[in-house]
Order: sequence, then structure tokens, then C-alpha cells
Amino acid sequence: MLTVYGCTNTRSSRVLWTLEETGAEYEYIAVDLRAGAGWKPEYLALNPGGKVPTLVDGEMVLTESAAICTYIGDLFPASRLTPPVGSPERAHHDQWCYFVMSELEQPLWTLAKHTFALPEHRRVPAVLDTARWEFAVAAKVLALGLGRREFIVGDRFAVADILIAHTLAWAQAFKLPLEHDYLTAYAARLLARPAWARTRERERAESGSQS
Repeated sequence: MLTVYGCTNTRSSRVLWTLEETGAEYEYIAVDLRAGAGWKPEYLALNPGGKVPTLVDGEMVLTESAAICTYIGDLFPASRLTPPVGSPERAHHDQWCYFVMSELEQPLWTLAKHTFALPEHRRVPAVLDTARWEFAVAAKVLALGLGRREFIVGDRFAVADILIAHTLAWAQAFKLPLEHDYLTAYAARLLARPAWARTRERERAESGSQS
């Protein structure tokens, strides 16, 4: 059985969402990053960065949310969460996954780091306005790429949509406008999926059992 180490309101939510979409059984172990659990030796042995998510599949340990979600999609091909390897659809799918991680998410992580994540003496408030501008630029590129389609690639929901929707939810938590009505509608439609609701419930239940 797959085991996921995660924490609420982090990138590990993407991994749980992907698993919930497949219908696969999995074990979820809550890691209370806010209490320093990520820096315990037993967890660092799995993930030297002290971050989440971490996926354990037998002898394999995998970190980085986009890599994990893609692995899960490939592991459960019946879910159709990842296009076939070598196809044009897969190439475009991977393009958008990389775009999310390198362009769309990074300004949000900058906002997070310089408002609460970093030690106060490491924060640089002057970068916040630039980060907001960078996100707006990336959101415009995404809006143009999406157009009026239901999903980012082809005619089916995929891992790339999970990564995008979760990142847009993060932006909304920062109260950043998406500035494109169909992008806002796309995010709302995906975040209304039952698998996302199950993800949030699983996180709440497991986190509560750890307290």
C-alpha cells in the first residue's frame, strides 16, 4: 500500500487529491510541520529537506509533489490522470506541470516565505509587490493556454489540472485576483470535485487524530 506523509494546507494536499481521484487505498501519516515534526531524525531519513509530501511505495521513496502526482497517475492508468508516455498530449501535460511549479507557484511561495514561513529576520517585505506582479503575469499565460476549454490538456481531467487548481486556491487564499473570469470558473469547477472534498476531510481526520 502507498504511504503518504503530509500536512494540511501544504503541497501534500495535491498528492491526496490525486490518490482520491484514482480510488486507490493508501495510508496517510500526518507530519505536524508547525510543531517541528519535519525535523525529527526519523522523518529526515525519508525526506532530508524536512518538507512534505513524501511518498513511500515499497522500497521507493519519492518527494516533490508534481513528481509524486505524475507517478500515481502512471501507476493507475485506468484513472486516465496522465496521458500516455510519448504522446503529444503527455508532452503538453508535462509542460503545464513544469509551468505550475516554476512560474505559477513560485511567486506565491515568495509571498508565503516573506510573510510567515521564513524567520522574521530573513523576510524582505519589499519583494511582496513584485511577487504579486509575477503571479499576475503567470496567471495571464495560464489563462491564454486554457482558453475556453474545460481542462488544460485535451478533453479529460488530469494531474496538471490538480496542480493548477491547488495553486489557484493558494492564490485565492492570498486574496490575489485571477483577473480572468474563465480562469476563476475553471478553478471553482475543479475545486468542487468530490475527490477534493474527500481530501480535505481525510486531512482533517488524520490531523485531528495526531493532536
